Amino acid sequence: MFQEERLISILDYLKSNKRISVDLICELYDVSRDTARRDMVKLEEQGSIVRTRGGAILPTLSKEVGNYDQRLQEESSSKLTIGRTAAALVQDGDYLMMDASTTVLQAASALTSKPNIVVTSSIETAAVLTRKDGVTIHMLGGVLDNKHHRVYGAKAIEMLNDYHVDKLFIGTCGITEDGLSAPDEEDCYMVRAMMGHADQVIVLADHSKFGKRMFHRVVGFDQIDLLVTDQALSEEMKETLLAHDVEIVLAGGDDHHD
Repeated sequence: MFQEERLISILDYLKSNKRISVDLICELYDVSRDTARRDMVKLEEQGSIVRTRGGAILPTLSKEVGNYDQRLQEESSSKLTIGRTAAALVQDGDYLMMDASTTVLQAASALTSKPNIVVTSSIETAAVLTRKDGVTIHMLGGVLDNKHHRVYGAKAIEMLNDYHVDKLFIGTCGITEDGLSAPDEEDCYMVRAMMGHADQVIVLADHSKFGKRMFHRVVGFDQIDLLVTDQALSEEMKETLLAHDVEIVLAGGDDHHD
């Protein structure tokens, strides 16, 4: 077996088993310890693994987050389904807050209730809502993030003090059993601040976000009331959410777990 084939096979093994040792590489591929170590060094140089004592694991941190248009394309049909289900949770007359998530944008697009008042940090969500009758938009002011089409900074967070809403809709870049995480601080500050100004916090997350951990922890599950997602969760994740009294709504179905 060539080294390239071995490296692919080692990564496949790690995806299923989380951890591999030098001894196991020797045993599985009938190679010397030196060869096994060289394989590990090569995989580490590629950024594919993190070497640990006597072995390796896959990196647990997700670091890449695309720009707004790229994120809009990712799992787009899942986001549409989740957006429609989330929009159906909104009652006529509700006051809402929406972050700059691309999944939340789909919820804004699917809104059929009215009249509603919406506070948002997202220029895309604000633009979508201008096309709907009976929606009054309060756009947060501050610094405009060109990459993610959102407003952020101290001014925007200060403006939140002027509002209190019935429901807050937020997306997330990653969900693990520790809670929600995001790639940058500004996103964390904004979402945490928004949570302090809403009676109910609703997280919208497609299946690709689960098991992803980003650099910044945003919040634990104790501050979330409802999660809308598009695929059944692992037993561990479901138990963690239910232990924190988070209601799970499966989009596209009528599956509620209290």
